[in-house]
Amino acid sequence: MTDESMTGESAPADSLTAIFRRLIGTHGPVSVSHFMGESNARYYDAGDPLGAAGDFITAPEISQMFGELIGLWLADMWIRGGREEPIHYVELGPGRGTLARDALRAMRRYGLEPEVHFVESSTALKDIQLAQVPNAKWHHDLSTIPPYGPLLIVGNEFLDALPIRQLVMTDKGWRERMVAQHDDRFVFAAGGQPMDSAVPEGRREAEVGTIMETCPGAAATVYEIAGRLVDQGGAALLIDYGHDAPRTGSTLQALREHRKVDPLAQPGEADLTAHVDFSALAPIARSRGSKWLGTVTQGHWLRQLGIEMRAESLSDFAPEHKEAIHAAKDRLIGEGQMGALFKVFALAGPGWPQGVGF
Repeated sequence: MTDESMTGESAPADSLTAIFRRLIGTHGPVSVSHFMGESNARYYDAGDPLGAAGDFITAPEISQMFGELIGLWLADMWIRGGREEPIHYVELGPGRGTLARDALRAMRRYGLEPEVHFVESSTALKDIQLAQVPNAKWHHDLSTIPPYGPLLIVGNEFLDALPIRQLVMTDKGWRERMVAQHDDRFVFAAGGQPMDSAVPEGRREAEVGTIMETCPGAAATVYEIAGRLVDQGGAALLIDYGHDAPRTGSTLQALREHRKVDPLAQPGEADLTAHVDFSALAPIARSRGSKWLGTVTQGHWLRQLGIEMRAESLSDFAPEHKEAIHAAKDRLIGEGQMGALFKVFALAGPGWPQGVGF
């Protein structure tokens, strides 16, 4: 494999580019998972990547309707699930806190005022989240979330940033896809260790060059969420771009200033993401006894929850913003925009109701 990426002629000694050069020069190629994990850890701790002045924009920043409808869905699940308290709202990777602010406002209209917990590792984003949701409690992972009371869990564009593992078919069999160095460039390369046993038996036969992705972090997250829902009750929404059937090929990509850039060119300075394989996550959740409510497109789900009526209502209230409101709605549900690419994956505890939209 020889896909090449420029890293620049020189780099500051403390930059991730320089660190990777030294690491690879001393110990040899690193895995794609290692490269992605270190890159995103540096990237998200450096500042606020969201919005027009950042590198990308997420659905909650596009329109308040997104967070409001998530809040209404959770409130409906809670009401039909028996209104049990105490109840906890848990958001994975809450960004600026915008989704939580809008969702919590909608929940309050139905008497739902949960304790708020944010799973966040970025110190830069915590200050912004604090301004939006002052009563939130922060956690590094799910292990410190209270073990009592139902959980209402939301993760919007969280799973796509977790490090992926890539395997590539070579003329010698399956190998891990690595990041090596060649003439001041980072390049993809096949590792030397046989990895055939890591590929499901039914998928081992493939053409040379075929790439298969897995995401151990996404699998572990869903495994933990499902177990918590079985033990404590509640529901979870995981929303991300991805696919609901197995695929091959690399989906690794990088965004910087709202443009796609080479994923190897600027480690720690661009947002590295990959498509979520939702088809691999449903069996994991069900293996723990959790209810898998379904995986549907974001456009379908938001329509089922009434986003079109909500857009009309907001337009009537603020007619001067009608064009912007409908443009945001179309961006969220349009087939050629976020509506088809983004999926909504939902789980619930045993005995909890089927969710609207699935």
